Amino acid sequence: MNQEQLTKIADGKGFIAALDQSGGSTPKALKLYGIEESAYSGDAQMFDLVHAMRTRIVASPAFDGRRVLGAILFEMTMDRQFDGMDAAAYLWQRKQVVPFLKVDKGLAAEADGVQMMKPIGGLDELLQRAAAKGIFGTKMRSVISGANRKGIDAVLDQQFEYGLQIFRAGLMPILEPEVSIKATDKSEAEALLKQGFLARLDALTGDVRVMLKLTLPSVDGFFKELVEHPRVLRVVALSGGYSRDEANVHLANNPGVIASFSRALTEGLSAQQSDDEFNRALDQSIESIYRASIA
Repeated sequence: MNQEQLTKIADGKGFIAALDQSGGSTPKALKLYGIEESAYSGDAQMFDLVHAMRTRIVASPAFDGRRVLGAILFEMTMDRQFDGMDAAAYLWQRKQVVPFLKVDKGLAAEADGVQMMKPIGGLDELLQRAAAKGIFGTKMRSVISGANRKGIDAVLDQQFEYGLQIFRAGLMPILEPEVSIKATDKSEAEALLKQGFLARLDALTGDVRVMLKLTLPSVDGFFKELVEHPRVLRVVALSGGYSRDEANVHLANNPGVIASFSRALTEGLSAQQSDDEFNRALDQSIESIYRASIA
């Protein structure tokens, strides 16, 4: 594990950009960017367009390691280039932004109030390839729709099982059990989630550490014990459907938690903007999320 990158993620001021929209979420991301589904035909064109959007973001002068600590990539992005360089190498060498990789294969059908991850086939090979490309860590997402202890325990067991496999492969795992902001018993689900996290973190042995990516909690400061836990390198927050302004307000009320926003980061960006307009809008977005992350 790269020590300079580890120190930056552990101690740096800023946030992690989530640029990891995959097959299911790409059409929506492109539509928000001003590109309708009628503008492309098939997955190949769709992924070319979203890669062009991501390239425009990371190549912008607004995007660098002064405010953006890391960036999460989709597997196909890892295998592509930004400005003639492998994506991960470009992020770190040109921008001083630490590269992460989304490794999950999507969500299974809901059961017991949760959606587990589909099995991650070929994970060891993917981790080996990611490490060779200079990827520092990984991210994998499950979804919790209600305060069901059995379901939450199953999600956490799966996240920790894969997380240990990832850590042993030399990468830093981000565990992401997202609690839906639409859950009617969201605060109760968060209480069960925190209880389950603390029990599993306390049981870790050796030098294992993980990162957590969590929904902004209903109670301000609720994840303080997780932020301060010696087994947790960093707690980051997803925007989860909140607007950027809403997400920033919630984030600023949770000291020690930093952003890892996707849709909220790109809110207001458009394919139709001139480069100056685009860079200005991205700079304002990055600055607002940065300020909320260091509050």
